[in-house]
Formats: sequence, structure tokens, C-alpha cells
Amino acid sequence: MANGSSNQNGSKVVLSITGTSFEDVIAVARFGAKVELDSIAIAAMSESRAYIEKHASGDIPVYGVSTGFGALATRHIDVKDRVQLQKSLIRSHAAGMGPDVEKEVVRALMFLRLRTMASGRTGVRVELAQAFVNFLNADITPVVPEFGSLGCSGDLAPLSHCALSIMGEGKVRNPEGVIVDSLVAMKAAGIKPVELEEKEGLALINGTDGMLGMLIMAITDLEELSKVADITAAMSIEGLLGTDKVFAPELHFPLRPQVGQAVSAANIFGMLKNSAIVASHINDTSQVQDAYSLRCAPQVAGAVRDTISYAKTIASRELESAIDNPVVLPDGSVRSNGNFHGAPVAYVLDFLAIAATDLGSIAERRTDRALDRARSHGLPPFLADDPGVDSGLMIAQYTQAGLVSENKRLATPASVDSIPSSAMQEDHVSMGWSAARKLRKVVDNLSRILAIELVTSARAIELRTGLKPAPATASVIKELRKSVPGPGPDRFMSPELEAADLLIKSGEVTAAAQKIFTELS
Repeated sequence: MANGSSNQNGSKVVLSITGTSFEDVIAVARFGAKVELDSIAIAAMSESRAYIEKHASGDIPVYGVSTGFGALATRHIDVKDRVQLQKSLIRSHAAGMGPDVEKEVVRALMFLRLRTMASGRTGVRVELAQAFVNFLNADITPVVPEFGSLGCSGDLAPLSHCALSIMGEGKVRNPEGVIVDSLVAMKAAGIKPVELEEKEGLALINGTDGMLGMLIMAITDLEELSKVADITAAMSIEGLLGTDKVFAPELHFPLRPQVGQAVSAANIFGMLKNSAIVASHINDTSQVQDAYSLRCAPQVAGAVRDTISYAKTIASRELESAIDNPVVLPDGSVRSNGNFHGAPVAYVLDFLAIAATDLGSIAERRTDRALDRARSHGLPPFLADDPGVDSGLMIAQYTQAGLVSENKRLATPASVDSIPSSAMQEDHVSMGWSAARKLRKVVDNLSRILAIELVTSARAIELRTGLKPAPATASVIKELRKSVPGPGPDRFMSPELEAADLLIKSGEVTAAAQKIFTELS
């Protein structure tokens, strides 16, 4: 999902040792923002490089500088072979397979590795970091296969494919999206291949950048989808003749001081303000309480919001980190560590997949309720124009149910798995890359699930003839009707559902709601 209501193409992100924001990552990964190294970062890289060059000519064993890698770390490497060591590392580790991952993932991967280089803790030359800058600014994207990372010792294979490209080897996508040899694209952009020197190959691949980049993008998308979920929940409640009383502020915070729940309840309560549909049955005592999928919407959506908040804390810490092994400390010492282990990131990637899956699950239950004449409080079966002749949204719910079931399978945690590698030297891994790949699919599916609830709830509201919806929900329906027609005889449904999904991804559904309910958050 590439959610974003504003295109940041043409903007610039300046990398320093002082920090990088989520917005910077999104701007570069999704919107092609240009990148620049500031003088502080250049000075920090130059200083740490001087330390590495001292070690490179010495006899003291330094991992990855004067030794082999992984289980081969006990092998002493002669001074004359230490440059070749780095080249061999990249060529052998660029061993991914499968379809290439999305352009935005590769750009995030490269930008975040560049950010770590700019910290001055990796010991690389400024020229190497500048090569990454040049690739990003020239819109050259290395071809990175999906499979190859175990989420430990860094995203080794994905990062190696990026490193291979700046050496002038391997395949890339040029600015037109055509796959060409890296050297061809580099020549066209006026970029010279880089010859790696001591430690540089290792510094290019020993990071959690791929899983972190995908985590940041997922958080960004889920923050927006949480708003959409509150919007569609409110619309379903309205269409199903539910009550807004259970969303009153005094029933949430401080009665139950769950922060996300209070936000979600306020959103739903605000979306239903001044609804003639809700008011039409305010004194009806035949139904004491709404079903859980309506009444407990903020409890579920709020828990999702709190999960996102926790994940954002972990991602922010990782974004402040300088992940490399070994790392160059301010005193010039070069020290081995295990910070490349992706467990912190992997756990929250899995946690988000579980939360997002449940958010889609409760949305599907509301859709199913609207289509069932036994539970919809007077709506026609499947919201069909002529039930029996027409099937209405019957199969749209099948699609939604299929997406929910797919997400349930994808929500199985990847981080509980570990498979030993490198002759048992790397005997416990995080599987964070796999967790990130799953989460991307869950997020995309959640958007589609909410799109189907959007189409269903809008039709249900419009079938409440003679009653006006809330101004906020009416604004959303008006926006939807620009590309998706209202109730009527059966027609080709797939394009309409795709159009609704596009409205969600573009941010237009949220924007339509915020035109009236400006406090939506």
C-alpha cells in the first residue's frame, strides 16, 4: 500500500549523524526525494575510516577486516587479499532468489543503510556513501530477490544485491523501470563503479535496514487504515440502525484508560454526529444492545492503534541505531557485537500482522451482518436490487472473507521460527525479513477488506430511504459515488471494489470525512 495524499517528489532529505525521521524514509522510498550528506556526516565518516585503515594494515585480528566471515572468522586474511575479501563477500552473499521486491522497499533499504554509514560508526569511505546517494538520486533501483534474508547478521542477501549494483555488477531497474545491467544504468547516469576497500563490503550488508524500512512503511499505512476503519465502522453502525450511545466519551477514558480505544471511540462518535438515521430509532427499546462487531469496534480498533504506537517506539529506536558488525566506536576501537539480530523489529512486525488481521476480521463481520436479512433490521437480502434475480453484494463478502482468512494465515508469527546457518556459527536468527514480507501482504489485504465494508455500508445507508445520514458519513459516500455507483441492478463488481480500494489508499476517504469531522485522528 502506498498511502500518501501529497507527492513529495522533488524534495530533499539531508543525512546527518543527528537523526532521521519516518517522514524522511517515506519521502525517499515512495516519493523519490533527493538525498544529500551534510558536512557533519562527512567528517564523522572520514574520522572512522582513518581508524579502519590503521587496522587494515595491521596483524591484530579484526572481524571482517583481517578475518573471514561467519564460520570462517578464524581464517586470517593476508593484507594483500583484504580488498578481494570484500568483493568476494558481496558476490557470494548476493544469493537471493525469487521475484524482485517492490521499488519502495529497495529504496528504503538503501536509504537506511546509507543513514547508518552517515553515522560514522561503520568505517566506510565517504565515496562509498556517496555512491548510494548517487543511485537514489538517479532513480536506479537494484533488483533484489524476495528470498535470502534470515533477519540476522543483517538482511544479508538483499543488501548484498544492492552492494553488488554499486560495484557495477548485477541487475538494476533504470529510471524507466526496465531491467538492465547495473553498469549500463550507471554509465547512463554518469556514475562510476565503486571498488570496495577494507571492511566496506561487510559494512554494506550487516544491518536490519530491509525489515526496518518495511516496518516504517507498514506503520505509516496502518495509521491511515486505522482512521479508515473507524470511518467504515461508523458507516456500518449507521446502516445497521446501531446506536452511537456506547461511544460517548465517559464510557471510555478514564473509565477504561486505554488510549487507542478512546481515540477510536471519539472518531466513531464524531462520524455519527447529527445522523438522522441514528436518531430515528433512539427510543426503540426492542434492541437493548448492538452486536459486538458494532458495539466493540473501538475496543478492537483502539487495541490496534496501541499496537501501532508500540511498534512505532521500537522502529524509532532502531532508526536511531547504527547497526554494523564490527562497529567503530568514538575512541577508534573496532568492536564485534550482535546488534544486527533483528528480534526487536521482527517481534513488532509479527505483532502488527496479528492486530491488522483482527481489524479486518471485525470489519468482515459487520459486512456479513449488513447482507443477512435476519440481522440487518429491514435491509434487502445481500442489499440486492431484486433479490433472487440479483445477488447484490453476496460475492463481495466472499472476497472479503477470503482476504480475512488469508490474513489469518499470514498472521502466524515468523519470529518464533529459527533455522541455524553458517555451520552453526549463526545458530539463532530472527526471521524478521519474512515477518516484514508477510506484514506487507496483510496491510494490502486490510485495505481491500475495508474497501468492501465501505461499499457495503454506503449502500446500506442509502437504502434507508427517507432518512439522512450524518454529515460526515454523507461526505464519504459523496466521494465514493464519484467512482462507484450506488444501489441498483447487478453489474460488474470487481472494478467498483478496486476503485473503493484506490480511494482508501489515496487518502481520499479520510479527507472526505475530515471535511466535516475535522477532529478525526
